[in-house]
Amino acid sequence: MFLKKQVSVILILFISSCSEQNSAEHHSQVENELIALSTVDASILQEIRYTGTNNFLGRPVNGYKDVNDILIQPVAAQALKKAQAELNDQQLSLLVFDAYRPQIAVDHFVEWSLLSEDTLMKAEYYPDFEKPELFEQGYIARESSHTTGYTVDLTLIDLSTGLELDMGSPFDFFGPISHHGAPGLSPKQELNRILLRSTLEHHGFTAYEKEWWHYRFVPVVE
Repeated sequence: MFLKKQVSVILILFISSCSEQNSAEHHSQVENELIALSTVDASILQEIRYTGTNNFLGRPVNGYKDVNDILIQPVAAQALKKAQAELNDQQLSLLVFDAYRPQIAVDHFVEWSLLSEDTLMKAEYYPDFEKPELFEQGYIARESSHTTGYTVDLTLIDLSTGLELDMGSPFDFFGPISHHGAPGLSPKQELNRILLRSTLEHHGFTAYEKEWWHYRFVPVVE
């Protein structure tokens, strides 16, 4: 019996080690595929929120130190370039907050969620939820599609004013008002969200229903 237990423990440790190694190799491969968004289209505006304090943690996020350009998969960058050209004709521009997100940043979100006393940004970003509920409600995940480099968080800018279009809630606001089709939006706010969604979907992105800013590019497999 003791020998069986030893073998079981060894197998669990071996499987766990292999899983961690495979995960590290996968993320390393993804990082090697990424490019800087500005090298594809420098006209696309960027505001990398997780490098500073203007985010739901209220502090820089692990993995974003010295990041000064959005990293993204090449095909997703090309799709954004096409969307940008369409929007420029309407005196609008994309403003990208995030794309590739390293796993260390996702892990930082999880660690932050365990600090119940840290409610620095609660009133601004998640007033109606406690931290564990953010996972239950689907606003934060322990595994994120952002780690693939195909997912982007973004909004629209009016080039004539330099201001963001009113989407009815700020980026990363965790609550029903951020859902697509949320009640209580003004007609203009609804139209702004529809414009962003229709433009991105036209160029191969799919929306996440709980976050108006979150889109994932789906590569076409031939």
